[in-house]
Amino acid sequence: MFLQVLAGGLLAAPLVAEAQQTGKLYRVGILATYPVEPFFRNQFVAALRDFGYIEGQNLALEIRSANNMPERVPALAVELVRLNVDVIVTGGDAEVAAAQQATRTIPIVMAPSGDPVRAGYVASLARPGGNITGVSFRTPDLSAKLLEVLKEAVPKMSRVAVLWNSASPTKVFDFDETQRAAQALRLTVSSIEVKAASDLESAFTAITRARPDTLLILVDQVLNPIVRARIAAFALKHQIPSIAGSSGYAVAGGLIGYGQTGMYRRVATFVDKILKGANPGDLPVEQPTKFELIINLKTAKALGLMIPQSLLSRADQVIE
Repeated sequence: MFLQVLAGGLLAAPLVAEAQQTGKLYRVGILATYPVEPFFRNQFVAALRDFGYIEGQNLALEIRSANNMPERVPALAVELVRLNVDVIVTGGDAEVAAAQQATRTIPIVMAPSGDPVRAGYVASLARPGGNITGVSFRTPDLSAKLLEVLKEAVPKMSRVAVLWNSASPTKVFDFDETQRAAQALRLTVSSIEVKAASDLESAFTAITRARPDTLLILVDQVLNPIVRARIAAFALKHQIPSIAGSSGYAVAGGLIGYGQTGMYRRVATFVDKILKGANPGDLPVEQPTKFELIINLKTAKALGLMIPQSLLSRADQVIE
């Protein structure tokens, strides 16, 4: 690990020098509905540093967060356009749509989008066209994988509550796929819908009434890392084994987290290519290729659940 870090630093050094010699200040806008979590900002900035962009020297981040008020996002997108930033990094589908409405010329990097083709952000994944590219969270078999992992952890499960954002077109597609996957496993699905973080308490009431064996969370900007910690605490309190499509969910106290890794590095790669002159319409949208499975054994013990060794052996991390 030390050699990798050292090598990364040596490779980054000439890039930093080259960027500093140009004397150009690159302005990168970040558009988010919810407060930008430190782990996103820190990892993204660290990845950009490896490409030679140093905040305060040749890089300025223009962060615009709607602070949990989605209705403010379009105005913030317009504000970034007026600032004439070099590129806009968006936090999710609502932000992509707002940025697309605000500009057809400034490059937009999705970080990530759900299904950008269906949503109309890009013409195709291979040839996006226009001014939008980036990372898609869309993985057609993710819902089935989440249910299979949860079923392996809780073999006797028969009823699953699915918590999802019904205001997101992408999550509508994901929920449909989840239902199909559940039917194949002969599971009964209870749909628990939210449209904003403020709906969470009523969603908890609905889950309690549904009396499910398990809980599956379809993550997005509404069901963000801060909210997921509340969900994990609720599931533990009510003795409901749960899984989410984010590896960080297990770190937050959930039973199982399963999600893509390396996204922020990929986003930084897109930004670097665009700042060096690449046309975003020519940069293929990337889909997740690396996933991380994290199991929280501490939570499993609190639930009185024995996780099979076959599942533990496949985990990238086990929290004890």
